[in-house]
Amino acid sequence: MGEVPVADSAPVPVPDAFVQALRALGLTRESALMGWPLTGGVSSDIWCIRTQDGLVCAKRALAKLRVAADWHAPIERNQYEARWMEQAWQAQPGCTPRLLGQHPESGVLVMQWLAPQDHALWKIQLRDGQVNLDTARQVGQTLVGIHRFSAARPALAEAFATDDIFFDIRLEPYLVATAKRHPELSQALHHLVEVTRTTRCALVHGDVSPKNILIGPQGPVLLDAECAWWGDPAFDLAFCLNHLLLKCLWNPPASDAFLAAFDAMSRAYLAGVDWEAREAIEARVAALLPGLLLARVDGKSPVEYVTDEAHQALVRRAAAALLLRPVEHLSDVRDSWREALLSVQPS
Repeated sequence: MGEVPVADSAPVPVPDAFVQALRALGLTRESALMGWPLTGGVSSDIWCIRTQDGLVCAKRALAKLRVAADWHAPIERNQYEARWMEQAWQAQPGCTPRLLGQHPESGVLVMQWLAPQDHALWKIQLRDGQVNLDTARQVGQTLVGIHRFSAARPALAEAFATDDIFFDIRLEPYLVATAKRHPELSQALHHLVEVTRTTRCALVHGDVSPKNILIGPQGPVLLDAECAWWGDPAFDLAFCLNHLLLKCLWNPPASDAFLAAFDAMSRAYLAGVDWEAREAIEARVAALLPGLLLARVDGKSPVEYVTDEAHQALVRRAAAALLLRPVEHLSDVRDSWREALLSVQPS
């Protein structure tokens, strides 16, 4: 199971709800457990817990997310996360931690503990300008592999009828909330909501972000599928590509590398699409991207590193231009963003 999260940190008592869930799932016989609370999540309490068989990772969904905005979500969402993990593992073993159990009554999900020394967080690598194009390609290939596997099994739709949850956690806080702040873009943003909401062809993760991707010995490992939904796979690709664009503002010297990673992921993903015309899904991704860009500045979940007013203004200008005049190719989005970056680069 690997090393503990903080080698010099002493374990503390684990909350009783986690202990009872692990007992009910047959993962421990003990009445008290010790572990380490993990930081960084806004939607769940997460613990590394020591059991008699080794370390496990357990998470419990929160009803109110830890963000400044008033953002609530149903706690039963990690039942669907558990189902997503099962299907993703079948599609590509190792692309998610192995699921050990999920306790519906308490909302506790238990999974394999992945040792930090063997699994780097992709967000940290990108922050530091460590941009590996093979990693970007592998993320694209992993994502399209899950989408392709699920699209060939339409009966899965019944197990992921989470329209209301997806709307509450993704469409409303990102696109609908942003539309309220930008009346001039409201029609375009609500159109994106409608297209995304009514396109149903594959199993969607819903939060494919570098903060939820570990780079392990066998490739990318996707975490935190709390938004799992049977819907439009374009959302997953757009959500991840959006982060590569925004990272240009976090680490400007690495902008060219981030844009190269954008291209590498896009091409790897689109090469694996077989359930619909590649041109069709590329057009939906290209249309969604500016909406998600704007949402990470003016929605309910702004990225923590775009705080400079000039950078925020750049995002608003670039996103508005693409929302009002949508493009159909991801290369056009990339070129538009590259041009926008020139306005904040020193001459």
